[in-house]
Amino acid sequence: MTEKVYRTELTPVSFLERSALIFPEKVAVIHGQRHYSYLQFAQRVYRLAAQLRAYSLHKHDRVAFLCPNIPPLLEAHYAVPAAGGILVAINTRLSSNEINFILQHSGASFLFVDNELYHLVEQLNLDALQVIRIADDGTDDDPYEQFLAQGNPHPLHSWLVDEEETISINYTSGTTGNPKGVMYTYRGAYLNALGEVIETGLNSESIYLWTLPMFHCNGWCFTWAVTAVGATHVCLRKVEPEQVWELLENQSITHYNGAPTVQIFLANHPKAHPLSRPVTATIAGAPPSPTLLGQLKSLNIRPLHVYGLTETYGPYTVCEWHEEWNMRSEEEQAALLARQGQGYVTAEQARIVNPDLGDLPKDGSTMGEVVMRGNNVAKGYYGNELATEKAFAGGWFHSGDIGVWHEDNYIELRDRAKDVIISGGENISTIEVEQLIARHPAVLECAVVAIPDATWGERPKAFITLKPEREATEEEIIAFCWERLAHFKCPTAVEFGLLPKTSTGKVQKYVLREQEWQGHEKRIN
Repeated sequence: MTEKVYRTELTPVSFLERSALIFPEKVAVIHGQRHYSYLQFAQRVYRLAAQLRAYSLHKHDRVAFLCPNIPPLLEAHYAVPAAGGILVAINTRLSSNEINFILQHSGASFLFVDNELYHLVEQLNLDALQVIRIADDGTDDDPYEQFLAQGNPHPLHSWLVDEEETISINYTSGTTGNPKGVMYTYRGAYLNALGEVIETGLNSESIYLWTLPMFHCNGWCFTWAVTAVGATHVCLRKVEPEQVWELLENQSITHYNGAPTVQIFLANHPKAHPLSRPVTATIAGAPPSPTLLGQLKSLNIRPLHVYGLTETYGPYTVCEWHEEWNMRSEEEQAALLARQGQGYVTAEQARIVNPDLGDLPKDGSTMGEVVMRGNNVAKGYYGNELATEKAFAGGWFHSGDIGVWHEDNYIELRDRAKDVIISGGENISTIEVEQLIARHPAVLECAVVAIPDATWGERPKAFITLKPEREATEEEIIAFCWERLAHFKCPTAVEFGLLPKTSTGKVQKYVLREQEWQGHEKRIN
């Protein structure tokens, strides 16, 4: 016997093959007025895969896509691996120089680029790339549609030999220096997608709205998870709260994902209202405040708090709800739900450890680093062995996130390692201060960072964005904190305005820190 009857290599491409077989006439993809059935979706994928090979794609060649959340990028998540290539989905909000680095570093052979984003690459040297532009207008004149039309609409013979081969490279947004290319495997993508199905309750009747960028951790693997159960993808070129509320109602959306920033603007939009049916909103990117969680629940939006990083395919842990928590007060429930919880059913246990990788006590107060390993951890950084060795030292992925371990085995983030404020020898969790300030009725969102202090070394400063038509003063915010927090934790200064953010909605605290520590040789005091 030359093959193992009891094993096939895990690949998320099989999800589409299955759904096209079972649900051929069901709507798989909605994009404005365009609708594709699962059979049409599969045929488009096969055409793209065939064309990639026809244009001399070799095994493991990198295929870059620079697109918003439109069908071509969704199709690429199946067509590129089906053809034997490696998908490189590029952050659409990067600069031309950053995009150029990714194209050069990944060694991409193909670049598919949306017309609205072409200005980001038109000044670059693209001679080594085969460039296909995407009009996304639904017409036969679209170069992408013309490219597809030449392809064979039937499945190709798979070149996959080992499920631990690389399926995609996702470049971290990076705060300093060049981004790192995180390598995902077929196995990891497959298992993480199934984890999303289980944890978020996706099924064949689900309708998923693409508010989360597909370029971000391959859409937290929902690009594959939604298809796995034969659910419907609703594509969205741009996240505009008013349009999202219309789609929540008109398309009977059941699921969407996003960072707390996305949730904040949805929950505080003038069109926000309690929905007639429950919608599951998966939240990650930063710990949501109890205030935000309470707001979402009042809108009949079920908040599901997950936690992870690019290096863990997106979500790795989930705050699984306990039925007995329903007996707690709303404030207690929100505080419990704000924790990061524990590993997905497809993942291993997340741990809180000391520098020697020893477990810290589960007392809810001793802070250490969050480490993970297993199926939901990437296999390393492309072309960067030193960074891989550092991140995976001791056989665990080192997240760089600081948290505590509770008695019930749930973990809770307290800070990034660089964000801990040490004031007069006392550790201050910026997240704790931020979540308190978020409870103020005039506050839309906030970030807290350390600023130098001649007496205490460091003190907290709050940066706040106020809700439309609401007002608050620095003195009012500080007094609000003094009434509710230990005084050493309270900010000594408050600044109002918009917060700097990454393309995925995370607040860039390093920008705030840099402006406060100008003129200082060190960023600690």
